[in-house]
Amino acid sequence: MPPEALVDEMVPPSMFDEVSFESYIPDPNEPSQAAAVDAGREFVTKARKAREGKRSMLGKRSPSQGVGIYLDGGFGVGKTHLLASIYHLMPEPKAFATFVEVTHVVGALGFTASVERLSKHSVICIDEFELDDPGDTMLVSRLLTELTAQGVSIAATSNTLPGQLGEGRFAAQDFLREIRKLSGVFDTIRVDGPDYRHRDLPPAPDPASEEELRALAEKTEGATLDDFDELCAHLAKLHPSKYKALVDGVTLVCVSNVHPASDQTVALRMVVLADRLYDAGIPLMVSGCKLDEIFTEEMLAGGYRKKYLRATSRLLALSRFAEKAN
Repeated sequence: MPPEALVDEMVPPSMFDEVSFESYIPDPNEPSQAAAVDAGREFVTKARKAREGKRSMLGKRSPSQGVGIYLDGGFGVGKTHLLASIYHLMPEPKAFATFVEVTHVVGALGFTASVERLSKHSVICIDEFELDDPGDTMLVSRLLTELTAQGVSIAATSNTLPGQLGEGRFAAQDFLREIRKLSGVFDTIRVDGPDYRHRDLPPAPDPASEEELRALAEKTEGATLDDFDELCAHLAKLHPSKYKALVDGVTLVCVSNVHPASDQTVALRMVVLADRLYDAGIPLMVSGCKLDEIFTEEMLAGGYRKKYLRATSRLLALSRFAEKAN
């Protein structure tokens, strides 16, 4: 893909094509969810005004300082739904990407070209802002500082490291220290609640047998069938930015002989793959161990706990998609 095309690809996952603030149903037991909807609407109003800018006596308009909103909360509370709702209400050009995808764009285009290309956007929506890589965090923070100065507004969701920032909570001051030049831009909005993907749902389904898995893959048009270890070895040869293309056109993913990840590197690649599968809404069926056993207890006790829990949540949701389809 040409580097410039990466910007054109910065749109919400297809499963969020039709979402809106109206279709977000706040949990009545979690008042922060309704408050987040109101905050999202208010942000859109402010961001539109910022983009329109101020009129000068010479008849020109210069954009005002962009505004920012940071949606903080656990996985499965609808942060991405709210972020996509903001995106849909903002005028073109606009962009929606994960934090990792933003770093890929800067890497491919270069910093100056990225600022130039994105400076005309009304909003940049960044899903799962990462804080586990200080270098990338500061790079993107510098990018966002440049863009907001040119009238681009920023909406983001958080993905904090619990060992650094606190389990399930967003430590605003720690974040602002990381992106100190943006400290006056972001309004931090907390979104509480249980993971909607697990509400009133049974635990991880039992894996299929090898025979069942193969039969399902053979009868399903567009399905893939891969051995877990072979798949992990292939992922190791690809840059994570290519995982999206890897699942293009796939209708069902079948993975045999699944077992706990051998190390952190393998586990983190599985996190990225889980995100791409979930974004595309592709059902998943496995044989071997259960999907909630891929990430070991040792991994879940470490700094990437939140990443692994989110990935497990998404993998389980995809496995239930497969069960319904069956």
